[in-house]
Amino acid sequence: SFTEWELVDWSEHQAVFNFLYDSVMLTVVFGPPIDGELFASRPSRHIISLDFESCLDEEQAPPSSCLVLRLIFQFIESRGNWQEKCPTVCYLSRALFDISLVVNRCRILGDELEFLKRWGAKFHLLETDVKDTEVKLVFSSTVAFAKFDLTLALSHDYPSAVLPFSVHTRIGNIGEKEIAPVLSSVPVGHHYLRRIVASINHNLLLGPK
Repeated sequence: SFTEWELVDWSEHQAVFNFLYDSVMLTVVFGPPIDGELFASRPSRHIISLDFESCLDEEQAPPSSCLVLRLIFQFIESRGNWQEKCPTVCYLSRALFDISLVVNRCRILGDELEFLKRWGAKFHLLETDVKDTEVKLVFSSTVAFAKFDLTLALSHDYPSAVLPFSVHTRIGNIGEKEIAPVLSSVPVGHHYLRRIVASINHNLLLGPK
């Protein structure tokens, strides 16, 4: 269910894979055959290098796509030398799965950001701003007499890790003390960001209960 790659080319010398609507390209360069080791009924090969390249035009792409790409490359860089982890063609399927898993999660995050940008008003979300790997959410509610910024620090571990956050209060009395327990009550997992926004709206912005 995490096959996020597309095979573009496979020859005696290299294989080329695309991820995420052709925005990430992986080129795998093959070395000589390995005696006595088969892959897909053919002699397996050493892998000389795995090279990742961004093909996204960041000047034209929406901020959510730029964030997604940064997180994917954050993961790629965090793994160090890919050739050491993938020395032969037999290891390639595992590497493609690991990359696909992160691409899948980051792609869903991008969809969440686009959803909030379009439907944020339903949750008293005035603005969604992306800067580097941070997302700033500006909430405003006249009923609760509150306006504040919630900044969340994202990483390639999303959505399996709790998000560090900071709060800047503009109007009213909703600050870190009020938001912290709400965030801690939201479990990590699928659509984590959307559930955070919905929980803040439900618990803090609908006025006295």
